[in-house]
Amino acid sequence: MNQVPAVTPSTINRRLAAVAFADVAGFSRLMAVDDVETVRRWRAVRTDVLQPHMLRHGGRVAEIAGDAVLVEFASVVNAVRWATDVQRTQHSAQGKNPLHLRIGINVEDVIDEDGILQGDGVNIASRIHQAADPGQIVVTAAVRDYVMNRLPVVFHDLGTPPMKNINRAVRVFAVEWVEGGKSDLLAQPYLQWSSRPTIAVLPFRTVGGAEHEDYFADGITNEIITGLSRSRGLYIIARSSTLRYRDRGKDLRQIASELDVRYILDGSVQRQKKRLRISSELIDVGSNRPIWAERFEGSTDELFEFQDRITASILGKLEPRVRAVEAARVRDHPTESLDAYHCVLKAMALLYLFTEESYQSAGELLERAIALDPSYPQAYAYLAWWLNFRIGEGWSPNPDADIARALAVSQRAIELDSEDPFALAVGGHILSFLGKKPLEAIDLFDQALALNENSAFAWGLSALTLAYLGRPDEAVGHLQNVWRLNPFDPLSFYFWIIAGIAEFVAGRYEESIAWLRKCRRANPRFIACLRMLAASLALSGREHDAQEVARELLTIEPSFRVSTFILWYPLQRKSDLARLEAGLRLAGLPD
Repeated sequence: MNQVPAVTPSTINRRLAAVAFADVAGFSRLMAVDDVETVRRWRAVRTDVLQPHMLRHGGRVAEIAGDAVLVEFASVVNAVRWATDVQRTQHSAQGKNPLHLRIGINVEDVIDEDGILQGDGVNIASRIHQAADPGQIVVTAAVRDYVMNRLPVVFHDLGTPPMKNINRAVRVFAVEWVEGGKSDLLAQPYLQWSSRPTIAVLPFRTVGGAEHEDYFADGITNEIITGLSRSRGLYIIARSSTLRYRDRGKDLRQIASELDVRYILDGSVQRQKKRLRISSELIDVGSNRPIWAERFEGSTDELFEFQDRITASILGKLEPRVRAVEAARVRDHPTESLDAYHCVLKAMALLYLFTEESYQSAGELLERAIALDPSYPQAYAYLAWWLNFRIGEGWSPNPDADIARALAVSQRAIELDSEDPFALAVGGHILSFLGKKPLEAIDLFDQALALNENSAFAWGLSALTLAYLGRPDEAVGHLQNVWRLNPFDPLSFYFWIIAGIAEFVAGRYEESIAWLRKCRRANPRFIACLRMLAASLALSGREHDAQEVARELLTIEPSFRVSTFILWYPLQRKSDLARLEAGLRLAGLPD
């Protein structure tokens, strides 16, 4: 009796994929009328329509069986583009008696056994197409979430039709292409944005005022949605979809279910004579708990300035809070079960622990994210950020190689998405700190802030480069934006050291010491902080305290040498560098 060969890990793997299933409507009837002509026409459609569009959108044929074809795409956006291009091509051939196709698209975990796709992800795609009319495309809710606001399409809810051998409800939507749309400008080429946290901003309510005063609440709502839409880390429901909930006739759970979102931002505007009070709250609907709330008060005499200030504050604080909640969700998940986006999330949580062990694990997760999706820009940006700390904290076994790689991966992140403020900010810092090109770095920071003026991260990193350039007062001004936009960032200790460096460059040692001691309390093992604190204390005349900090530093990094450090540290003015060197030597650190 022949034995069935074992399936080895090298021949089978599980991964996330977008799969499209297409077949010919009424194929059996057509075959009964003229089987030879029907087979010829189906072959021509595969050769002249399906194949060229598939190659243009980066797909591959996973399987052909009779009148059906299964196509795989690395990008769900491209899967929908392919399907719409195919159907429009077929529709334009209306006078030539074309075959009418039904296409179903799903994005889900699939099993890949030597190139053959199997599993629920494939089965669902092959079932949902049966809900399509001839010439129509249907997609799952997951596909809709990936694509919404990325392509000029609208979705029509078809409910949860019964599907053979699928033991769960699957919501299905018909896709309608909007003629005249600019799909090439709206689409994103990588799959991981699909996993972004989803947020609906409900129309802010006017409390105790006349209806004609709703314009102010509407203005705030519009500004928040517009600002959040610039984020590469969030998926924001369009305002046109949330207007129907102005009167709050439904509870938040029902609204979240209908919009298919995880978070809801709710708010109100209360006006009493010349005073305005704005309340806002971000709710994690899944756990039914608020994760952030704030109240603002101002005067009607400064109406639009007040509106701008509120919007900026909400935008600056909301994304970091969501990011922290999302990171907590995946902290304990096994790495093997994570897609690229969630690998980055888990790596972020580990980065904040700031130990050499957690950093090593974070680096492995970021490398895995890039392996899973080589076109995911934030994975490269976070890897560059990881390499930056690895070098700066003395954890790198080969600093020269890590510097070269940090410069390369930060550049790759920008090449993949030149409008991602985070990637631009990281690229600017890497170019300044490791590439010693601060003026070129300023250009990248300016681009990041032009794209998102509420990015506390970009304001903070640009402040450090300004300090390197000997422009400490400008640096302090940029840091004021950080405190205003995101005063409770888990990375605050890093911005505190930037303040300490800026004050050191300005020669204000007491102010520098205050910021650096705050940083040290938050992160006692942060080498960069200890170096600058030792120098500032020594130059302020407190050599005994400086020597104590120097001993702490050498306990953590015994190989530290002043001469080696001064050679690579990126202060641009020779006088600043000379003062830093003198302070480190006064603190008793070895040459």
